[in-house]
Amino acid sequence: MNFSIEPFVEAVKKGAYNVEGVIVWQDGQFLAHHQFIPEVRRNQFSVSKSFTSAAVGFAIQEGLISLEDRVVDHFPDRLPAEVNDNLLECRLKDLLCMAPGQDTDHLTPRMREGGLDDYISYTLSRPFTKVPGTYFWYNNAATYLAAVMVQKKAGCDLVDYLMPRLFTPLGMARPHWDTDPEGYSFGASGLHISVSELFRFIEMYYNYGRINGKQILDRDWIELSTTFKIDNAHYDPYADNHCGYCYCFWRGQHGSFRADGYRAKFGVVLRDLNAIICINSDEGRQQEVLDVMWDTIYPELRANR
Repeated sequence: MNFSIEPFVEAVKKGAYNVEGVIVWQDGQFLAHHQFIPEVRRNQFSVSKSFTSAAVGFAIQEGLISLEDRVVDHFPDRLPAEVNDNLLECRLKDLLCMAPGQDTDHLTPRMREGGLDDYISYTLSRPFTKVPGTYFWYNNAATYLAAVMVQKKAGCDLVDYLMPRLFTPLGMARPHWDTDPEGYSFGASGLHISVSELFRFIEMYYNYGRINGKQILDRDWIELSTTFKIDNAHYDPYADNHCGYCYCFWRGQHGSFRADGYRAKFGVVLRDLNAIICINSDEGRQQEVLDVMWDTIYPELRANR
């Protein structure tokens, strides 16, 4: 294969983008692994949501939980005094596609740093103004609640739950995952892994749930969780943020889907090109980093087909 990572590297340098590392893989081969700085584990921010989606998938295949489970049934002691119809009908599937019925972001870093001690009650007490499943609004609270639902049923935190099911099969040492004041893995953010470890996770999704020839996560869940679930065109003007949202994965340009984290952390799958691109950055111009990827890496992957 003819492939060079240099156009991407030069564009990153020219734009002064704070990209830290990039991995490019196609047709079973690593085409590039370029580190701008030594590779380290770091907070992947909302890439963590995609790992929570995987945890939900494991819990479903083990019969612990269902997409149709109502949120109120999992938190009977945390409900507000008045439960309106929208909250009553909110289900796990609505949490996963960012459509629980709320139209405001909750559990932002500023809120969490402000001394909030009961994330669950706080989130459930916020207004549910929309019919669940009908209105996308990106937020941390929905994925957090989904993560806690799994942890309550599993009887352990997400790291303990995923160690034998995901992290160990991926060859990953035990990672750190930030917790809430009650000790629940936050789910929406806070998972600390490296770009190489992110690649292994995304490769498992590319392979429809298989690792080293073993099916660890149902193929049906991989397909279900990475296909379009809800329109998000109203939310964000950037090209890769209004192609639709799945179950804690984004749809993007060129038929892609991706795990996506704050400050340009991406795990991108391009099934039509049999390709994966993983990027770790500490860069606020997220769409611009994706634009550089599309302008430099994508054409070379297409040329290899």
